[in-house]
Amino acid sequence: MAVQISDLQKLYHTEYDQWLAQTIHLLKNRQLDGIDYEHLIEELEALGRSEKSAVKNLLLQIIIYLLLYEFWKAERDRNINHWAGEIVTFRVQLEDKLTTNLRNLLVQELQQIYSNAVLIVYKKTRLTTLTQPCPYSLEQLLDKNWFPF
Repeated sequence: MAVQISDLQKLYHTEYDQWLAQTIHLLKNRQLDGIDYEHLIEELEALGRSEKSAVKNLLLQIIIYLLLYEFWKAERDRNINHWAGEIVTFRVQLEDKLTTNLRNLLVQELQQIYSNAVLIVYKKTRLTTLTQPCPYSLEQLLDKNWFPF
C-alpha cells in the first residue's frame, strides 16, 4: 500500500521518526511521487543551517582557547594543559563535521569568527595585546598538532 502525501504530512507533525523513516524509504526506492517535499526541504534547510552554525562555533572555540593559550600569560602556568586539551577536542569535533563546502564557509568567515573570539577573550581577560587581523591560518587552526609556541 502506497503512502499518501497527506498521510506523510500528518506524520511529520505527530511522529517525526516515522516520517523520516518513510521519507528515506521512499527516496531509496525512487518513489518520488509520495515524497512530502515541503517538509523535506524544510528539514534539509534546517540541517544546512545547523551544520554551518556548528562548524563556525567549533572554530570560534578553537580560536578563543588559542588566544588564551598564547596571550593570557597571568593564567598560563595554571591552565595551559586544560586549554591545549580543549583546543584538540574542538579540532577533533570539527574534523568530524568538516566538508569541502563547510571548509569554504570557514575560509570566508574566518575574520568575523576571529573578531568575535577577540571580543570574548577581551571581556574575559581584559587583554589589550590581541592582534587584528587573524594571525592564524585555517590550516593551523585545524591542525591537531599545531600550537603557537
